[in-house]
Amino acid sequence: MKKLATMIGLCTLILFSGCSNSKKENVSLNGSTSMEKLVGTLSEVYQKENPETDITYDPTGSGAGIQAVEEDRCDIGLSSRYLKEEEKEAGLKETIVALDGIAVIVNPENPISDLSLEQVADIFTGKITNWKELGGNDQEIVLIGREAGSGTRDGFETITKTEENCQYRQELTSTGDVITTVSSNPSAIGYASLEALGDSVKALSINGVPCDVQSIQDQKYALVRPFIYVTKKELEGASKQFYDFSTSQKAVPYIEQVGLVIYENH
Repeated sequence: MKKLATMIGLCTLILFSGCSNSKKENVSLNGSTSMEKLVGTLSEVYQKENPETDITYDPTGSGAGIQAVEEDRCDIGLSSRYLKEEEKEAGLKETIVALDGIAVIVNPENPISDLSLEQVADIFTGKITNWKELGGNDQEIVLIGREAGSGTRDGFETITKTEENCQYRQELTSTGDVITTVSSNPSAIGYASLEALGDSVKALSINGVPCDVQSIQDQKYALVRPFIYVTKKELEGASKQFYDFSTSQKAVPYIEQVGLVIYENH
């Protein structure tokens, strides 16, 4: 009888454990690689307070994330660019979670520290091909960019008015890859999210204005883009709760913690 009672108790524990796991709700996020640190921080905070929720993130790039929402393959898309009119007409909605600066980055050994926005455009379109033309070393400029569909690329090319004209040597699939490549090549120049930068690269000032949180808040820095949640259907359950948390005042300290700027209507 004692063995029977023990077995019944064990089976009951397993049964209830299974029921507990089956009640876990999943929130699926898909899109911008630049938003990895932001959504990682917000997800971690939310899951600590809501252990019954699992949040998954697939860093596919802004274009792929937007498409995933449109095709109902995720709950919330992540985009580091504004939605296009045709995307809005397809029923997609955007919510700005934070603002980020697109840093123009070079190797720390590069003596150049400031460029005008026009010079940046001339570099990436191939009009300026050697650093000596800008007062730097006699080295060919190596252009590093993001792949087609990247929100960072879209934001950079839109602001610099270089769409479809950039002469990239390499088109890489993540922010981290761009930073790593530029950090290992003294002749390289690229662009990346401000919040992702470390000491391995140098962010250039643009028109004399540094790429930092203060200049973005003051709207003085030229290369600023949004970090956006993209939705299609009305969110419910855990997805709605995570969305509400991310766009509430409660999320503000965590958004600022990762080096981003709060959107004024947050």
